[in-house]
Amino acid sequence: MQKHNFNAGPSILPREVIEKTAQAILDYNGSGLSLMEISHRAKDFQPVVDEARALFKELLQIPDGYSVLFLGGGASLEFCMVPYNFLEHKAAYLNTGTWAKKAIKEAKGFGEVVEVASSADANYTFIPKDYTVPADADYFHITTNNTIFGTELKADPDVNVPLVGDMSSDIFSRPVDVSKYICIYGGAQKNLAPSGVTFVIVKDDALGKVSRPIPTMLNYKTHVDAGSMFNTPPVVPIYAALQTLRWIKAQGGIPEMQRRAEERASLLYGEIDRNKLFQGTAAQEDRSRMNICFVMAPEYKELEAEFLAFATERGMVGIKGHRSVGGFRASCYNALPLSSVQALVDCMQEFERKH
Repeated sequence: MQKHNFNAGPSILPREVIEKTAQAILDYNGSGLSLMEISHRAKDFQPVVDEARALFKELLQIPDGYSVLFLGGGASLEFCMVPYNFLEHKAAYLNTGTWAKKAIKEAKGFGEVVEVASSADANYTFIPKDYTVPADADYFHITTNNTIFGTELKADPDVNVPLVGDMSSDIFSRPVDVSKYICIYGGAQKNLAPSGVTFVIVKDDALGKVSRPIPTMLNYKTHVDAGSMFNTPPVVPIYAALQTLRWIKAQGGIPEMQRRAEERASLLYGEIDRNKLFQGTAAQEDRSRMNICFVMAPEYKELEAEFLAFATERGMVGIKGHRSVGGFRASCYNALPLSSVQALVDCMQEFERKH
């Protein structure tokens, strides 16, 4: 039976990325050694980092004056590194979900934090729109896609201060105006690579502005100066990321990824809105294209466990919703084929006929 991978992360990767990475793990470039056991400073590994960095800049059209880093620690470590490196007096944050809330908590240890708006009272079912960012904030932090609650900012905000963006779960799914940001970061395990590597895009001239001493490993400049090689980087996830970046470029780049994301989302949301058994959880204008959350309609709530079992038997993997929302979540990242979304829609329709 074919499996359809809707896992929220670690999540689906293009099959060719998995196969090429697996081959390199067995024998890297005909060396007789595994990718897992070569030196990160080996002459035939440095080109991997160089090409991955170059493809990042090409695909996202990153302007001059920015560095691309491959680090460890996940986005959760960036919650700390961002204020360490950029918060001198005050930072502004938009609270749109669990990960935004965690970022806010970390920032409060470094200076004044202004929560400009929050949708917590509505269980994060929408993206706040009417807010004012303090003009004297060092930066404004946003989480562009909220994996747990299924909401997404689909455009870069126009604000009067530099932006910082956690783009863990929607990077490479839409164009980004990088010039608005001093830092973009994310864990790679949604749209880029297996878990273990964190990408950071940082504006070089925004560094070195805070007065506090920064521990060496938590200082972005350390990693900029060392080309992500200050300490041993996660070589296997970086290699897999390179294969994904090549795949994205070969498929048509960001415009094609955006087209596919919209096509998948339109198909599944269309069925959620049509099918009397189900209903969406996020405000329609803020619905995520990456993480599509839905529940049973109130009058059919008792069928939730039955539908989960029904869908699982038909090859749907990872569609159980996060406990904060309940119901179901279909994560539709870049590598997910439209045929998998169609299979889930067919499953929903078959369940509807049954009841």
